[in-house]
Amino acid sequence: MTRTTPAGTPLGDDFHVYDTTLRDGAQREGISYSVADKLAVARLLDDVGVGFIEGGWPGAMPKDTEFFARAATDLHLKHAALVAFGSTRKAGAKAADDLQVRALLDSQAPVVTLVAKSDRRHIDLALRTDVTEACAMVADTVAFLVGEGRRVFLDAEHFFDGYAFEPDTALRVLGAAMDNGADVAVLCDTNGGQLPLGLADTVGEVIARTGYRVGIHCQDDTGCAVANSVAAVQAGATHVQCTANGYGERAGNADLFAVVGNLVTKLGKPVLPHGKLAELTRVSHALAEIANIAPDTHQAYVGASAFAHKAGLHASAIKVDPELYNHIDPDLVGNDMRVLVTEMAGRASLELKGRELGVDLAGRPEALSAAVRKVKELEARGWSFEAADASLELLLRREVATADQQAVAAPPFALESYRVIIDHPADGDVVAEATVKVHVGGQRVIATAEGNGPVHALDAALRRALLPHLPWLDTVRLTDYKVRILTPGGGAGTDAVTRVLVETSDHETEWVTVGVHGNIVEASWLALCDALVHKAMDRESVVARG
Repeated sequence: MTRTTPAGTPLGDDFHVYDTTLRDGAQREGISYSVADKLAVARLLDDVGVGFIEGGWPGAMPKDTEFFARAATDLHLKHAALVAFGSTRKAGAKAADDLQVRALLDSQAPVVTLVAKSDRRHIDLALRTDVTEACAMVADTVAFLVGEGRRVFLDAEHFFDGYAFEPDTALRVLGAAMDNGADVAVLCDTNGGQLPLGLADTVGEVIARTGYRVGIHCQDDTGCAVANSVAAVQAGATHVQCTANGYGERAGNADLFAVVGNLVTKLGKPVLPHGKLAELTRVSHALAEIANIAPDTHQAYVGASAFAHKAGLHASAIKVDPELYNHIDPDLVGNDMRVLVTEMAGRASLELKGRELGVDLAGRPEALSAAVRKVKELEARGWSFEAADASLELLLRREVATADQQAVAAPPFALESYRVIIDHPADGDVVAEATVKVHVGGQRVIATAEGNGPVHALDAALRRALLPHLPWLDTVRLTDYKVRILTPGGGAGTDAVTRVLVETSDHETEWVTVGVHGNIVEASWLALCDALVHKAMDRESVVARG
């Protein structure tokens, strides 16, 4: 099978990127894909350009059977071939009569991956048969499926453990498949216990002894699934099985995005169609949403923090040349470089961060020095701008305006006072009531609202007061609220300082603000105010540009 890239360059069949998110990945605790989810996952995997998408085990899993039936009409893959996964015929039976084998044909998948025991101990104890019959089960099933026009891969289960225990048996199982028309013998580290150097030695030895086309499937129980997969490729494997974001049973599988990122950027292997490498980050995050799992911010290549720099020393070097502290250009995988501003930040960090936020600090040494001092002072008191870009941007703009002896832009409203009351009646139905007094549009406005908590009530009262004067506020919503209790100076318990992070959205963009105070309501108020001021500032800049 030859695949063609959108640019028309033949990708060929010399290397396989094989994804098993829909089967092996779905075995992760907490993941339960619906059929609609599985179709959406398959489309996204095709978007990134993988060569094979394993859809599940038809006949054994009703949901997978339905998926293949739906896929036949609803799934239009541009790059990938759909794969059905299943087992060989049962001992003492005929492949043509085995209902599980027949289900593989009924799936209409052009490719079938068969799993077979390759460890003598599993053959004896799990299959309860002998090696001769185990090999016959493989040979008959492969020959039958190939005769029916299917392309067949063999997943040699527990191969590395079996090869270490009794290598001749493990190789006999491979031979039973390859001699009867299988395309690839996939060596599976089923228990995930291998380390890269030993695994690579085994892969190289198997290739040298057999001449077979070999693939690799690694679990992550030692934390080495990605390294083991890359090592296997370097040893001669030309088929690599992975799951999106490393999803899978126990500790998971080899992460598709890390493996592909390494193969392309480090080994120079063009394993994806032209232009698809830049889709890695988008697809990774989209797949996490479908799985209902928060994206791993520290995931290699595609994590939000994969190219985030915190230390001032790093930022100083990046200011000169971004490649000095980035192992690749983040754009290659669709990611971005970020500079984090914390108490560790120096002038270079803040200048780079300002540039990222649209605040030009270059050539403004007074403003830059003042901003560095202010950040360090606030961070020492418990503030954190690492995840609160909107509050940091407001701080930087204030410092620039002060240094340039310009008037600081007035916020859209000014607080006179607020009050929050918690009502706890005997029935236990707690209600919060907030009253705010603000000056907006040249008027003094008083508004009261209830909420299920003090922050909810305060936000509702503020909106009620401002909305007649700031109609754009109707599109703004608080989407997340995080609280952390800090204990600066050794304080503890109710004497501690509270830090609040508020995430706000207007349906188009999202921004995060921070507030810190000994009182949780005041900390929340500071963060809420910053959120609205940032939106107002953004609207003014859009009007000015327009």
